[in-house]
This record gives sequence, C-alpha cells and structure tokens, in this order.
Amino acid sequence: MAPSTTTVTKSTSRRKDVAANGKQNDMSPAEEEAIETKYRDFFWTYTEEPHRTRRLAIIKAHPEVTKLCGPEPLTKYVVLGVVSLQVVLAYLLRNTPFWSLKFWAVGYVFGATANQNLFLSIHEISHNLAFRSGLANRLFAIFANLPIGVPYSASFRPYHLTHHKSLGVDGLDTDLPTAFEAVFLDSILGKAFFCTFQIFFYALRPMMVYRIPMTWVHLLNVVVELAFDYLVVHYLSWNSLLYFVLSSFLAGSLHPLAGHFIAEHYVYETVSAEARDPSSGVPVPETFSYYGPLNFLTYNVGLHNEHHDFPAVPWTRLPRLHEIAKEFYADLPHHRSWTYAIWRFILDEEVGMRCRVKRKSGGRIVGGGSAKSAKVAEWREDEIEA
Repeated sequence: MAPSTTTVTKSTSRRKDVAANGKQNDMSPAEEEAIETKYRDFFWTYTEEPHRTRRLAIIKAHPEVTKLCGPEPLTKYVVLGVVSLQVVLAYLLRNTPFWSLKFWAVGYVFGATANQNLFLSIHEISHNLAFRSGLANRLFAIFANLPIGVPYSASFRPYHLTHHKSLGVDGLDTDLPTAFEAVFLDSILGKAFFCTFQIFFYALRPMMVYRIPMTWVHLLNVVVELAFDYLVVHYLSWNSLLYFVLSSFLAGSLHPLAGHFIAEHYVYETVSAEARDPSSGVPVPETFSYYGPLNFLTYNVGLHNEHHDFPAVPWTRLPRLHEIAKEFYADLPHHRSWTYAIWRFILDEEVGMRCRVKRKSGGRIVGGGSAKSAKVAEWREDEIEA
C-alpha cells in the first residue's frame, strides 16, 4: 500500500511512534499501558468524512464527471450469465459427494468467485445502477440473490446505503466491528477466525447494531429464495443447494476476492499522532482503493475511494472517473494485493479489528426509521445521490 504523504507514517511500533513525536521513551508500566490502550482503540475523528468534500472539489475541477452517473445496461447481462453458470455447476455437482475434493475445489475456484461477483452485483444494484426504475432494481437484486442460497439482497440495500451516508458513525455504520469483535478478536487467532468466518459477521452484525423495518420487498426476497431452494432440492439434489451455500461461505472466507471486505476501510498504516489529534484537523485516511486485476471479477469494487466519492457512477465508468480526476487519487494510500491484505491483517500486530476510523455523530439511516435517526448530520447533503 502506497503511503499517504500527509496522514500516514511507516512506524513499526507504538512506542517508536510516541518517541518520534517528542514523548519520553522511558515510561512507567502504567503510562505504557495507557499508551498501549490508546493505540489499540479505534481511530476517533471529529472531521467530516472525506468523500463529500472530495466529490465537490472534483465536480468543481471536472464538471464533466457528472455525465458518468446513471445505470449500466451491461450489468443485467453479467448477472444473468453468472446466475446461469452457478445453476449449471449446481446441476453438474448434484451427485458429487459434499465431502470430496472435487466438490470443494469447484466451490472455491468457481463457486466462491461467482457468488462474490453476485454479492457485488447486488451492491451495484443497491445503488440503482442496473435499471432506472428503483422497483426494477429491487426485483432484479432478488434474482441475483438466487444462487447465494439465503435471502439477503433486500436487507443489504438499506444497511449499505446507510454505510455511505454514515461512514464511520458509531451505531449507524454496520461495516464497523462491534465492541465484542474488537475485544475478543484482536489477536492473530482472533483475526484468523474473523477472516475465515467473516461472511457470518457481516450477515449477523447489522441486526446487533440496529434493525430495519420489514417491508414487502424483504418478504418477497425470502419467499422467492426459499421457493428457489425448494426447486433446487426437488429437481436437482440437496448437494446442489449445499453447493450454493458453500460458494457463499467461501466467497466470504479465506479467498482472494474476500480481501476487499477488509481492504476497503481498515487502516493498515500506523497513523501519526498529528493525524490523531482532533485539534490538528487532519483527517485519518479511511477508505482505500485497489487497482489490480481482480477488479475484473468484482465490478471494479477495488476503486473504492472513487465509488464512495461518486456512488451514482456505475462500475464500468469508475476507471474513467479515476482517469479524469487522477490528481485527486494519485497520492491516496491504496492496496496492491487483496491476498496480501488478508495475510497482513492476520499476522501484523499493528493491524487489527480496531484499525477503523469512527465518529461519534453524523450521518443518517437510509431506508429505515428508528430512534437512531436522531443522529442526523448537520452536514449538508447536496451531493449527487445514488
């Protein structure tokens, strides 16, 4: 990951970082413990999330980028092709034993790749980027959900849009680890467990933070998915359904494409004391892009700064956005490998569950009403809406 020139340092130990900023290095055990606790806490910031500010600056410098917004017709054909591929593979594996090398190899190489692609197609569709009609997008997301095996597309949309509107806001952004995860998974074994089973954390965590109201779309998502699962078992076999579920599990486990879950918002470099100091006004970098070949399989989700800056720009036009506004992205820290992102997240003591930027307030819930909506941002929302 290329370092930021203003907000990220390459310090390899917390004490070295403290010493480099003029603090006494021979501390008492109590002081050392206090410093350790501080550095193991989340990166709390009092600045506005960076994407709205950069979006407005880019529009001012390059007003033509607004023409990149809007649905991408190609998306529906890609989804149709991947759903068809998964159904064909489920048919071919209908008589293959679940506990066999062939079953798991196909599930890991093809199934996990395909279902990660479908996860990210639902991500794309949630921003209304497959069709102009909001209803058409919601219904098509249910179709893309079919080979995933469990209903999830209807619930994903409001939680994800809230993630955009409430980036890093404690109690609203369900992409943030919970206190339980931060305490019990902040070790090499804990992080390895998290990376192996992170699909379950992402599925269950939102309900632990706040709940969205059930709508007819959620109900339809459940009914259609259960009906599809029944047809798969009836006309193919239980193994075919297990293939779909295994593909989803492996897509969110120790798989190269799953690296994007961690790489997008975990802070991988030790943030300098100046960046941590609320009085400095220096924002901590909190979104990280990846420009490697795996973007071809994942709707360019690696261009994540670009996506958060302009959620209404579809996957096919994100590279064009990057090219137009290159001067805004050239110096931002980014990842060079999602596989290495997983490897380092697990083994590097400087990286862990608490390496996330958090805010006390701001943002708002999208697509659900609750008491949490009292945390409405004072920041204006005159951006381009997804």
